[in-house]
Amino acid sequence: MLAFTSKTPYGEKIMKCALSIRLVIERFLLVSFTACVTLLALPAFAQSGRHITIVVPFAAGGGTDVIARTIGEGLQQRLGQTVIIDNKPGASGNIGAQMVARAAPDGHTLLLTSDPAFTANISLMKNAPYHPVRDFAPIAAATEGTMALAVHTSMQVTTAEQLVAAAKAKPGEINYGSSGVGTPHHLTMELLKLTAKVNLTHIPFKDTAGATSNLIGGHVVAMFMPLNVALPLPQDKVRILAVTSTKRVAAAPQLPTMIEQGHPDIESSLRFGFLAPAGTPPEIVSRYNAAINEILKDPQVAAKFTALGLVPAGGTTEEYRKAIETEFAKWEKVIKASGITAN
Repeated sequence: MLAFTSKTPYGEKIMKCALSIRLVIERFLLVSFTACVTLLALPAFAQSGRHITIVVPFAAGGGTDVIARTIGEGLQQRLGQTVIIDNKPGASGNIGAQMVARAAPDGHTLLLTSDPAFTANISLMKNAPYHPVRDFAPIAAATEGTMALAVHTSMQVTTAEQLVAAAKAKPGEINYGSSGVGTPHHLTMELLKLTAKVNLTHIPFKDTAGATSNLIGGHVVAMFMPLNVALPLPQDKVRILAVTSTKRVAAAPQLPTMIEQGHPDIESSLRFGFLAPAGTPPEIVSRYNAAINEILKDPQVAAKFTALGLVPAGGTTEEYRKAIETEFAKWEKVIKASGITAN
């Protein structure tokens, strides 16, 4: 066998060539190993190439739909997968929520829904098709809004306390509108009735538009409604008394909170958030949580939500879980005490 050393003819060149080949092989193996580790670390849904479906349990074009499409676009950019928005309206959000609760927990199907409807439905219905705590893995709260207490200007009141006093003076004679039984509009007023110990007559409508038009027309004289719906209403017809957030809101800093007006228990937020089916691997939930929090920091996204009267929320999965559990217990108590049923 012919042996080569650095001192033999061409030996130095051959040694250098062998060393170069060795370095190339080592680099190739290192890159291959790193790629394998990275691939194994990615959640299964990121490897499959399948699309992600965000189920919205309300009709297209509404606030929830806008939130889903805005966040969905950001997820598509960050995760490199197609995101499809699937509107499944009906039964106060139950149809869409049930669909996600029964979906495979693989990260391909998510739910974007809103409170209090999501947490209250199980207490409203005898045979609710899902449980808001047991059947879902919370991912992140997306946005939050507030309700506003408004009255027709024929009511000679300018504060929530004056409205309560008027209701106590005329039990059952003052009516209020809502967008339907068990809606945030309805539940928030029932909360006020319970805590203030007053009696107002409920007149439910099929949707917010119907209830609002009847408030403007004076057919109902009081109503809780989303602040972004209340603010554009004609001031000669509708007077906003207070908001239900814990602090005054930037969109209308002149409006006091219900807490400021002597009602510490009247806090009612509209919270929109993402959830996955129960059993979804924690690494998948964490990846979605990180992506959604990143999207919410985008100034353009924040501006779009501000236009809807909402503020970006975000936070950890555990924070969202606790919020759901708190809302569930709160509205369960109100519904039982008020004797409200939806079926």
